[in-house]
Amino acid sequence: MSASKKFAWVAGAALLLPLVTAPAAHADGKPGKDEKDKQPKPPAVMSTVGGELLGKPGTQVRLGAGAPVLPKELSGRSWIVADAENGQVLAAHNAHWRLAPASTLKMLFADTLLPKIPKNRTHLVTNTELSGVGAGSSLVGLKEKQSYSVHDLWLGVFLRSGNDAVHVLSEMNGGVRKTVAEMNARAVELQALDTQVVTPDGYDAQGQVSSAYDLTLIARSGMQNADFRAYAATPRAVFPGEQKPGKKRETFEIQNTNRLLTGDFGVAPYQGIAGVKNGSTTHAGATFTGVAERNGRVLLVTVMNPASKEQHAVYKEAARLLDWGFAAAGKVRPVGELVPPLSARTGDTEEVTAAPGKDVPAAKPAVAAATEGRAGGAGIALAVAGGVLMLIAGAVFLVNRRWPTAASGARRRSRTAPPGPDVNP
Repeated sequence: MSASKKFAWVAGAALLLPLVTAPAAHADGKPGKDEKDKQPKPPAVMSTVGGELLGKPGTQVRLGAGAPVLPKELSGRSWIVADAENGQVLAAHNAHWRLAPASTLKMLFADTLLPKIPKNRTHLVTNTELSGVGAGSSLVGLKEKQSYSVHDLWLGVFLRSGNDAVHVLSEMNGGVRKTVAEMNARAVELQALDTQVVTPDGYDAQGQVSSAYDLTLIARSGMQNADFRAYAATPRAVFPGEQKPGKKRETFEIQNTNRLLTGDFGVAPYQGIAGVKNGSTTHAGATFTGVAERNGRVLLVTVMNPASKEQHAVYKEAARLLDWGFAAAGKVRPVGELVPPLSARTGDTEEVTAAPGKDVPAAKPAVAAATEGRAGGAGIALAVAGGVLMLIAGAVFLVNRRWPTAASGARRRSRTAPPGPDVNP
């Protein structure tokens, strides 16, 4: 597909206004001039993967007639809003600034390892496997000499951001060093070239970086996988506890640390949210990548290290950007694109095609997929307090590694749209 077709947009584009390039606004309690001067500055030259504008510092957005202005309460060092289907980047701020990713790096870990280890496989945890977990890490609570299914371990990774589960899965994959090498290779395949993996769990380490652009690419790739979608959208699950001789195994509930999914004091669940991953470390600050659906349109957003003192700022800024993205869709010119994996460009992907007059078969909704093949007694709640969780249907992200294009995304929307460290998340 030509670049001109990839960047096709609605009629009336001639009314679009010039490119807006400006520094990000700050939330209440914004820093004073002296404090601003102390804030790190993005590099003057950054990667241009996805488009020239994405390599420029500052905010990049092209507003058209009737397009809403960007929210004022944005303080992230780097952020991006993109259409998950056609890959168009609607707006970005320092998109390629290489920053510490914290637990959002677990998206790459999952995208790399999920296809490799069967979910129903069980594993006896050893002390050696847990010894490499960094001090102060977030944990799901694995115990040595206890058995867990791979399904249990992935619940621990996605819901509790458990570094203990990451290290056990890494050992099952042949060790941490091998896993890190495979994650770096996967990043290259995805063209996430800002990303350098040092630890598989996102724990702060010298030289470990990613970017808002890369994390969004990685999330988009992960959401092609039905298991990834299911785990990312799971709000709560029952997790195996200690097995004592002669007694039924204990269990306890774990809740997803993604506050836009489950809600928390001061943060309401975001309507249509279906993941993806949050994180926080001393070096990285708060980071978050999310995916949400509204009226048949699916958006991805990433926010890295907000400077605002607003409580849960990373979630609130992500929600503001999602609201803006849904309101602005069709009214802005893209400032870049989420590039496909290298294999997609070489044709080494399995395309899913439909017979004439037939829709492409859809995958099962995220929660339905998650409830199949449960192991280790782990159950999945289908609702969040305050209402049923609205999940992305499989029709949006197809199985069999079909890569969404601008044309296919438009066709699906026309069918579905209504009328008119311490990795401590």
